Amino acid sequence: MKILIVDDEKVIVKGLKYALENDGMETDAAYDGEEALEMIKQGGYDLVLLDMMLPKLDGMEVCRSVREFSDVPIVFLTARGDDMDKIMGLESGADDYITKPFNMLEVRARIKGIVRRSRRAAAPVQKKPNVVVNGGFVFDADNRRLTIDGVEINLTSKEYEILEILVTNPRKIYSRDALLKAVWGDNYAGDARTVDVHVRRLREKIEKMPGEPKYVQTKWGAGYFYKG
Repeated sequence: MKILIVDDEKVIVKGLKYALENDGMETDAAYDGEEALEMIKQGGYDLVLLDMMLPKLDGMEVCRSVREFSDVPIVFLTARGDDMDKIMGLESGADDYITKPFNMLEVRARIKGIVRRSRRAAAPVQKKPNVVVNGGFVFDADNRRLTIDGVEINLTSKEYEILEILVTNPRKIYSRDALLKAVWGDNYAGDARTVDVHVRRLREKIEKMPGEPKYVQTKWGAGYFYKG
């Protein structure tokens, strides 16, 4: 983890560097707003600790400028602790606000929490598979097509929608009510037994032995799932 510390008080910078580097982090330092902005533009930081009162360019101006080109997490460290300053700091784009004098344990905890959340938010969303292959079972979600051992299986719209939910979420158990809501919608007047009827018909089409299903299985008392 690489942290940029921005403060014109060298004693504070020295103390932060010492504590954070002892905690296994890498640190750089800037002592005015213009220097900080140029360093942030070069990239490579996981988080910026930013004092609000800085020479040349104050912390809020730095924060607003950074937000025009970067989502790097920013935490204000400042002696200005009234509520309005906190609100203004957060509205300028900061992720958090710690008032001086601060507890180093709190600073460490805040840094780790913010960076963890930032990385999780930036992580790519996993797309559900468009084509699922399980032996001779080939489910093509893009083309709404199912083949088993090379033979195309004709499904009704509801049968297909049930199968799609289960196949694209393997081993996840769906209750009858959950499937009813997902496939038929909130305003459907029927009951959950409708799902049982469609699953039975679906199994008759895709299972060699519908009474001992290989693909769409039942978790007694819970619901249905695709084994995968």
